[in-house]
Amino acid sequence: MRKFADKTLVVATHNKGKLEEIDALLRPFGIAVTSAGALGLAEPAETETTFVGNARIKAHAAAQATGLPALADDSGIMVDALDGAPGVYTADWAETPTGRDFDMAMRKTWEALEQKAAPYPRTAAFCCTLVLAWPDGHDEVFEGRMPGQIVWPGRGSQGHGYDPIFQPEGYAITFGEMDRWEKNQISHRADAFRKLVAGCFT
Repeated sequence: MRKFADKTLVVATHNKGKLEEIDALLRPFGIAVTSAGALGLAEPAETETTFVGNARIKAHAAAQATGLPALADDSGIMVDALDGAPGVYTADWAETPTGRDFDMAMRKTWEALEQKAAPYPRTAAFCCTLVLAWPDGHDEVFEGRMPGQIVWPGRGSQGHGYDPIFQPEGYAITFGEMDRWEKNQISHRADAFRKLVAGCFT
């Protein structure tokens, strides 16, 4: 496993919230964090059918464009009764001609479960794959999961995406009802980050 020995890391994202989250996690290591968005990098087409494939595209594109190590994540929700859908297409399920509509995406997910008469609990997991890539083409991969179940109707206005209909295992509330910082301690991304920090930063 290659250790991170640089002073600057590019996060391959245009999402300010994600950048803030990652910056806070890496600040104790004295690493300066910038983003693909801040550097004006184009977003590469995510043409793979797996989380690791799409994360690799984003990480390597940013590393090649900047000459710096780059970190990318790809994440989504996998519903067991839907054979793992929406999975890598989680954001695509929310696409409309005028932008992303996650209320529509959550309804679509629930209706698909109803059509299948899926048994309860309707188990699912949020998944996150992190890829840390270097300009020489080397990368390290870390995968995180948060198991739980899909509930209806959605509850809570915290978080984003599918959070209101996802109740994490061991909790009586949804991600949508959970304090952002509490969620960040237990989420699929937190799981992947613990593995990243243990592997490359300590």
